[in-house]
Amino acid sequence: QVQLVESGGGLVQTGGSLRLSCAPSGSIFGINTMGWYRRAPGNQRELVAGITSHGVKNYADSVKGRFTISRDNAKNTVYLQMNSLKPEDTAVYYCNAIQRTLSFWGQGTQVTVTS
Repeated sequence: QVQLVESGGGLVQTGGSLRLSCAPSGSIFGINTMGWYRRAPGNQRELVAGITSHGVKNYADSVKGRFTISRDNAKNTVYLQMNSLKPEDTAVYYCNAIQRTLSFWGQGTQVTVTS
């Protein structure tokens, strides 16, 4: 089993920045893709950004140019640097890790952007 612990959420004004971190623990060998998803009130959970163990990244169109995902493979820790935040970025952000055929989720961290 893999446990994912997220940190870095909070309250920020429009145009501000936040950095999310996700650190896995437990049986972390074989983790490949890690990523961030979010769920805004009334919406379904959506992919924000993902990164493979080889560093291949993908982003949702809505965050391209503003968010940057990175990964420390030695620690299997993934980060999401969020700049130029907008009120529509307000959501609970979830870390996800894929290990072989298994998918693990963190508890989520709230990001609130005020106008």
